[in-house]
Amino acid sequence: MIENPGAARRLPYLFVGGAAVYLVLLTAAPLLNGLWLSVTDAQLLNPTGGSFIGFQHYARLFGDPGFYHSLYVTLVYTAAVVAGSLLLGTVAAVLLNRSFPGRTAARTVLTMPWAVPTVAVSLIFVWIYNNDSGVLNRLVRALGFDAQGWLTDTSWALVAVTAASVWKVFPFVMLVVLAALQSVPDELYESSRVDGADALNTFRQIVFPYLLPMLRVAALLMTIWSLRRFDIVWLLTQGGPVEATNTVVISVYRESFINSDLGLSAAIGAVGLVLSTVVTVAHFALERRSKESEAW
Repeated sequence: MIENPGAARRLPYLFVGGAAVYLVLLTAAPLLNGLWLSVTDAQLLNPTGGSFIGFQHYARLFGDPGFYHSLYVTLVYTAAVVAGSLLLGTVAAVLLNRSFPGRTAARTVLTMPWAVPTVAVSLIFVWIYNNDSGVLNRLVRALGFDAQGWLTDTSWALVAVTAASVWKVFPFVMLVVLAALQSVPDELYESSRVDGADALNTFRQIVFPYLLPMLRVAALLMTIWSLRRFDIVWLLTQGGPVEATNTVVISVYRESFINSDLGLSAAIGAVGLVLSTVVTVAHFALERRSKESEAW
């Protein structure tokens, strides 16, 4: 029997209160401050002394072809990283779900890119992509082709950065899919074999429905992470050559710490926030529609 019903009613709010305070102090307050900076002419050396200028920064952005190019690069990079990591991670998980000698060692090796610091990954790929002594160009020459400037050629820079990013993040998808694969009941595999289904049909009809919810969540997380990824892109190319890998986040950094224009930087960040919000809303809308179709 509850002696103090009033205290019992307040207890859930106490549990939620800590998270609410955290969100307000570390998420909502910086977000609102960033939105305010986007309508001021604040500078890096005087971040609180900016004057209100309305939507001049946004007008400047949407009249700048370079900004549209950075949006295009961001979307292409994000789509390629998400698609590549989902495909590579799923294939790796399916292979590692089979029983074979050395499976534990293979799982450990394929998980390592996710655990390696991004700076180390970037240094590895700078060495791989080196124009003169890089492993990749040595292989290209051995095959009889001309060496390429993987990080200095506008035709290859985004491809090279995308490949490095996929290698870094695909183990996350692999682990998620591998956990989902191990939840598939053995009885379903047995019934599939009894019915004479081949491996492809078994995967499509039995395994993939179990993987789909996890793949959706992984795709959402990978999309948001890719939209705001800065470290590996900056360390490999710094947005070059000739803006070929200049993403929205790289533009935010440049305007803030190179051009010292906090107001314009905050406006670019606000556009990036809108992109992430649109992706998240679209994900949940598709999720709701999928559940409604399954209900019918």
